Amino acid sequence: MLAILRKSRLKDQEMRVLMLGLDNAGKTTIVKHVMGEDVNTVSPTLGFIIKTIDYKGYVQTPILLPWDVGGQKTLRSYWRNYFEKTDSLIWVVDATDRFRLGDCKVELHGLLQEERLLGASLLVFANKTDVSGCMSEAEITEGLDLNEIKTHKWTIYSCSAITGKNILEGLDWVVGDAQERLFLYNGLGGGSATANTAKGQLS
Repeated sequence: MLAILRKSRLKDQEMRVLMLGLDNAGKTTIVKHVMGEDVNTVSPTLGFIIKTIDYKGYVQTPILLPWDVGGQKTLRSYWRNYFEKTDSLIWVVDATDRFRLGDCKVELHGLLQEERLLGASLLVFANKTDVSGCMSEAEITEGLDLNEIKTHKWTIYSCSAITGKNILEGLDWVVGDAQERLFLYNGLGGGSATANTAKGQLS
């Protein structure tokens, strides 16, 4: 899950962004790419990963808190433990997995009905679009019934966690949306992505 900094602490310009998706969608790889870490050494997440990131000079003390939570079916019931105070939801889709697109749609629309996610914007990352034969952005939009979503502001980006295609562009959309909805300042400076890491497992 990804979290950026929370609006309730306006003096810190904090907002919280949650990153979710089915297993093998590429959530951890996306986080590793943003952090500048080796994307070739990734294993399934059996709990949570929290990192603090300096992203694009976000306010005076820029922080981006990416949370990556395991997407295995047995762990999805734990997702709701992370819904509190979420400002934006990033939903990662494996663009090569046509077989589970229906399951992906069911899980996403279930999330959007959660009261604690009301008001959160939605960024869909169609990941692995660098793989031959993957689904197009239009196919995924239709398969997830994104045009039927009226309760949340949303957008979709085709991306590749390996090459980095559109990853930062997607995060720019999340931050820009936060500026419009949550904060009273303008402009994004330059920045980097690196900092503290915390890991935990679900019991």
